[in-house]
Amino acid sequence: MASYAVGDIQGCFSALLSLLDKLKFDWNQDKLWLCGDLVNRGPQSLNTLRYLFEHRERVKVVLGNHDLHLLAVASGVVAAKGKDNFHDIIDDKANQDLIDWLLQQPLVHFHSKRRQLMVHAGVAPGWTLKQTLSYAQEVSAVLQSPRLRADFLRHMYGNLPARWDAQLTGNDRLRFITNAFTRMRFCTADGQLDMVHKAAPENAPDGLKPWFKVPLQLEPDIQIIFGHWAALNGRLANARFQALDTGMVWGNRLTALNLKTLKRTWVSNA
Repeated sequence: MASYAVGDIQGCFSALLSLLDKLKFDWNQDKLWLCGDLVNRGPQSLNTLRYLFEHRERVKVVLGNHDLHLLAVASGVVAAKGKDNFHDIIDDKANQDLIDWLLQQPLVHFHSKRRQLMVHAGVAPGWTLKQTLSYAQEVSAVLQSPRLRADFLRHMYGNLPARWDAQLTGNDRLRFITNAFTRMRFCTADGQLDMVHKAAPENAPDGLKPWFKVPLQLEPDIQIIFGHWAALNGRLANARFQALDTGMVWGNRLTALNLKTLKRTWVSNA
């Protein structure tokens, strides 16, 4: 039995199948972790979700910003954007089970024995493991509440507040938590989030650092597995951090990480 983490699929279903075939992945024995952004921009978001839902007992998912955007559009609180191509998911009521399944997925997954934590974008510098799991659960509880969900999804968008304060409440609090887990790339040395710049880490604007270059409060024995940052192109692989978004949807590669051996396997777009 093996467990693998895979970076952002974004509807590149054929690439996912090719990668699983290359791994000789066995759905009867193996497990699959997915770093979020299952959908959007790639050509086969519906097929991707259907396939993963079919195998949901062997899959661990964390939500990414594109997954949350799909949920917001599906809920009717925001309109789709021009580049969105998940209309076939939300236009057919037969796919409601896929939406319901996504709503049940967390923002963070932690394996206590291996001390591995999976998140889409990153962990805010000031948060311990206990805080990280607790704050992620706050958002999940709202997503899973029919009474609270729509208001959160309507107000989820935006770049402020940029600085964490445990006294934050309401949608400001939920927005910061969501941005940290699903959109963060750069921040200041004291942990203020920058939600604008998307360049590679070596091209960081003055005054900003990649979030993983800022001292973290997260316990040092925990390995953080994340996606989201396509410009990083997976060029971070050590005992502390494993970056897995290698830009398949942009014509590059889809990458899997063996969670025990840390060996990487990939398929290209060529």
